[in-house]
Amino acid sequence: MAENKIEQYLIDFKLSYEEVGKKMWLLEDSERGFGGIVIMLNEPLVVFQSIVMSVPDKGRLELFTELLKRNASDILHGAYGLDGNKIVLVDTLEYDGMDENEFQAVLDSFSLALTQHYPVLSKYRS
Repeated sequence: MAENKIEQYLIDFKLSYEEVGKKMWLLEDSERGFGGIVIMLNEPLVVFQSIVMSVPDKGRLELFTELLKRNASDILHGAYGLDGNKIVLVDTLEYDGMDENEFQAVLDSFSLALTQHYPVLSKYRS
């Protein structure tokens, strides 16, 4: 039996992950489109985050405009944001109310965004 819901869901979904810190897991299941997603339990919240890319030196305004458009139209769960000099995909759920369906929906949304948006965002990579 897992120590908490997050780890239990990862086990139930048969996902490849490792515990990288206290209440922090790295989901590395590229076969299923879940590469590089960090899941952190910071009660009362569960934070999902994936680094998308570094902020480029050129084309920043166009990139940020593209990300904001994607936030408004294409992201089912979460949003693109900035963490230092990194563009991240981030979402949060309330731990106590979180169920398997919500957890899976966040992962599916991340996978969809990262795979569908890659061709557009990759042209801004330095």
